[in-house]
Amino acid sequence: MDNHTKEQRHRNMQAVKNKGSKIEVSLQKELWHRGLRYRKNVKTVYGKPDIAFIGKKVAVFCDSEFWHGYDWEHKNLEIKSNRDFWIPKIERNMARDQEVNDHLKSEGWLVLRFWGNEIRKDLHGCADQIEKAVKER
Repeated sequence: MDNHTKEQRHRNMQAVKNKGSKIEVSLQKELWHRGLRYRKNVKTVYGKPDIAFIGKKVAVFCDSEFWHGYDWEHKNLEIKSNRDFWIPKIERNMARDQEVNDHLKSEGWLVLRFWGNEIRKDLHGCADQIEKAVKER
């Protein structure tokens, strides 16, 4: 059972950012510092990648653990309230991520996905992988 009123829950959900999160901004700043130039949340690229190198066809997504189903086999058991809503929602997000990956790959894009904790713990390692991919293309 939800502890919030419908209006409170609506306000909370509206406050969830879909772009400009801390993990995205930290990775973007690191890439910019390295001299890599990219576009953010490109609407013309399928799936609107968080970071896109258009000419090189490299799409980067920064996925938060909750919304994108990190370790889903175990984490879905931790959801206690409103399971009928959250489980299908997150599973649909996971399926959409795979659809985006498949579509972009079919168009010749290289898709890189990083978990939020991965970016927080090893920002330079994530940026190294992106830099290497961009330079190889």
